[in-house]
Amino acid sequence: MRVASPPPSAAEILSLFRSLLRVARQFPDYNIRKYTKRRTIDAFRQNAALSDPPSISHAFSHGNSQLQLAKRQAVVYSLYALQLPSVMDIHKPQHRPS
Repeated sequence: MRVASPPPSAAEILSLFRSLLRVARQFPDYNIRKYTKRRTIDAFRQNAALSDPPSISHAFSHGNSQLQLAKRQAVVYSLYALQLPSVMDIHKPQHRPS
């Protein structure tokens, strides 16, 4: 018989959220970075209304599996990333009035 694990604490959920956002910043491609960030925020907003412990635990374990997947993908993307910067990543020099 399987014993149900207690639902994650608010600190654990916040830590998962921050970890997903941190991994999103590791992608070398601008579009993938923005997609991963947007998808993370959308998923947490969608699951914010969960109230029963089994569904919270399920969503948390799904989030952890997505975190592990994102970490692996970030490594793969960094290995095969183009060396050219994206137009979105190029910063314009600050214009200083004389």
